[in-house]
This record gives sequence, C-alpha cells and structure tokens, in this order.
Amino acid sequence: MPARPPPGKSLLAKWSSPFIGDYNCCRHCRLHSRRMTSLVVSSHHQRPLRYAVLGAGFAGLSVAWHLLKESAKELSVCVDIYDEIGIGGGASGVSGGLLHPYSPKAKLLWRGAECWKETLKLLSIAEAAIGLEEANSELEESGQDLSEFVIRRRGILRPATNMKTLNTLNDNAQNCLSSCRIETIDKDSAQRLVPNLCVPLNTAFYMPDAVNVHPQHYLQGLFLACKNLVKGLSSSGFGRKELYLHQKSISNLLELKGEYDAVIVCMGAKADMLPELSGRLPLRTCRGVIACLQLPGGIGQEYPDDGPSILADAWLAVQGTRSLYVGSTWEWKSRNSSPKVSVDEASKALEELLPKASSIYPGITNWSFTEARAGLRAMPPLTVNGSLPLLGCIEDLIGKTQTCKYWLFGGLGSRGLLYHAWLGKLMAQAVLSCDERIIPPELTAWKKINR
Repeated sequence: MPARPPPGKSLLAKWSSPFIGDYNCCRHCRLHSRRMTSLVVSSHHQRPLRYAVLGAGFAGLSVAWHLLKESAKELSVCVDIYDEIGIGGGASGVSGGLLHPYSPKAKLLWRGAECWKETLKLLSIAEAAIGLEEANSELEESGQDLSEFVIRRRGILRPATNMKTLNTLNDNAQNCLSSCRIETIDKDSAQRLVPNLCVPLNTAFYMPDAVNVHPQHYLQGLFLACKNLVKGLSSSGFGRKELYLHQKSISNLLELKGEYDAVIVCMGAKADMLPELSGRLPLRTCRGVIACLQLPGGIGQEYPDDGPSILADAWLAVQGTRSLYVGSTWEWKSRNSSPKVSVDEASKALEELLPKASSIYPGITNWSFTEARAGLRAMPPLTVNGSLPLLGCIEDLIGKTQTCKYWLFGGLGSRGLLYHAWLGKLMAQAVLSCDERIIPPELTAWKKINR
C-alpha cells in the first residue's frame, strides 16, 4: 500500500445520519450527536472521516468493509487498518474454517440465521474479488498465490459418538435453517460420503450446505474486495474513499488520540495486552494448535474429492484429496500469540489429536504430518445465550478523550467465522452513527457487569 500523509488534526466533521436522536452510550456520543446536521456537506468542503481499525482478522476486515460500504456516498472516508503481521496474521488466519450455524449444545447458535446469511454474503464477495484479480492476471504479477479455494463446497458430516450427542443433533436436525439444513443419515449413507468412516451409533448428521473456508485466502480476498470497493466508490464522483494497511503494532491506544474520529479495537486476544484494557475485559485466552497432514504419494486411498469435512472430538478440515487439517488443542490461559509451533508443542498436539481423529476416520493413520500452526483465541464469558462476542463503546474504559472515540469488537472465540460478518456490519453502523443502541444489548451487557 502507498505511504499515506501524516494524519491531520481537526474538529469532527458535520455529516448527516438517519440515527439522529438521544445518544446514551457515552458523553462523547451526546456531544457528537449535537454536531450532526441533516444537511450533507460537500466532500470538497470537509476533511475525510478517519477511522482506525486495529487488527486484520475476521473482525477487523469485516468492520473495514462495512465502514466503507455503509457510509454515505457523499462522505469522504479514510480507513486505516493496523496489524503488526498483516492480513490474517493472528488466530483468524489459522482457524479451521468450518462454517455452520449450529452448536453441539444448542439447537441453533444465537442469531444464527442473520450471522449465516451475512457470512455467506461476505464469502461470495471475497471469492468474486479473487476471481476478478485472477482474470486480470494481477495475482501472478504481484507474487501472490491465491489459486487454491476460498470456499470448499462439500458440506460437513458429524457422526454421533454417544447418546447425548445423538439426542442434541436430532433436535438440531428438526429445528434447522432452510438455508443450512441437517440430514439424518445411516452408517451406509455416511460411508458412501467418506469410505471407512466410523459411525458407532449407526447415525450421522450431514450438513450439505455447510462449507469449509480457507481462512487465509478468504481474508486476502476480503481485503482485495475492500480495495476494489474504494476504487469504485472514489470514481463515482461523490465523496472520496481511502484504505490503508499499516503493518505495525499499536502498543498504546492513547497514541492515536486526536488522529481519528473513531478507533475500533479488533485485536482478539491481544486486546487484553493493551495497557488501557489489560485486566478489564472478561476474556479468557486459549491457544489452539492445528496439525497439517498430507497423504504420501505411494498410498492410493485418497480422501474422496466430493467428501465432506468432519466434525467430531477432533475436526478434519479437508483441503483436497491428499491434504487436510486436524484440530484443535485447547491450552487455556496461554499468553503465547505466536503462530510458530515448536517441535515439542507439535508432538504433544499430535498425541492429543490423532487418536481422536483416527477413532472416526481410521485412514488418517496413513497420512503424514507436514507442519503445525497455532493461534491465540479470545474466549468470551458464557451467558444465557451462549458464549457471545464483546461489542460496544469503550470510551469509559479509556477515559475522556474529547477528539477520539474508542470501540471494541472482540471475543469471537472459536466461532469468529460465523459471527464476524453480521456483527462487523452492526459495529460499522454503530460507529458511523455514533449510536451504540444499534448493537444488540446481549453483546454490550458485559460492560454493566464490569462496572
């Protein structure tokens, strides 16, 4: 990305919004709402609204996309993304990528229908952006290789391994979404999908509409889509849109004070490492290791090309007929956010994961370990609605800043792929309108508990 000029410091610009009203999320919101006007000021007579998004994973890129997409055409908007590693460098980039809206402990995850719909929409946007880039032959010239899949449309299969799982999944099957149905199948049908699969209770649950996503390729595609959106909107003759990626870390939120109209923290587990937020977020950290396996060339028992990925005590995310990922481990309270895995850590992960995987798919014993990847997840607290992400204005945690507004989008846990699109859209709308009430109260309730 080209270097951007030093940020200017000026008063908040006046702009129109359909959300003008009594803002109660913080004093800054109320002050800002008084500055709003129903008249749209020409982009030639106002500086750009400037937003900083900290983190380039699922949450950060979803917020960046929606800030650009949801802002009024007449507005000039600049979005700066900060990530010390780059696109997908954290836990999002090493996730398994198995997408479905169900939980083994509940019929349907909280707001599963909305989340499922919006995530599929973002996936198709990212896939289209990569397709356009490949058609223009620019990927090869830039040295990027995104030729592998973004979305592997082969479904997900979950064998029932005990009576508790069987009963829960039966409930899921009877109350499933029409857009992501669950089929109850017997052992023979399951083994036609995946030969030699173990189905101990003669029942498996197949989600033919569920998908397996390649997280890194998806995130790269979504960033491409953001850049394409900026080009399209900027050439429309309305307000100018800008997008910049800064590969640097932000170690202190107050260093951004006065530079931005809003700062949105989307740093996952690293949010708790910021001095202003350390120990003040109800998050638990969990390091997970994923093993990458390949089938050696001399062995002919390939995974079926149309075979689904598998959910069980250890999941198998199929990458191709001779490549798959197995995951994941759960190391609670870890502070290790490095994606690198030591030989000892990889060995322990294999000792834990392979017995679980082979109990469902015995053929995994013929596959060879190639590498291990790890990510540090930010796990939210358990509520009556399940483990829900943390969203909202965090101005009260940061202190009175007058010229900058801080927001948090974190705690996506192990379901970030499902939640990130819809919640990123809501977060962007709340930031643009300076109205926290757009966010469902279930996601901001953590702030009251903290107080």
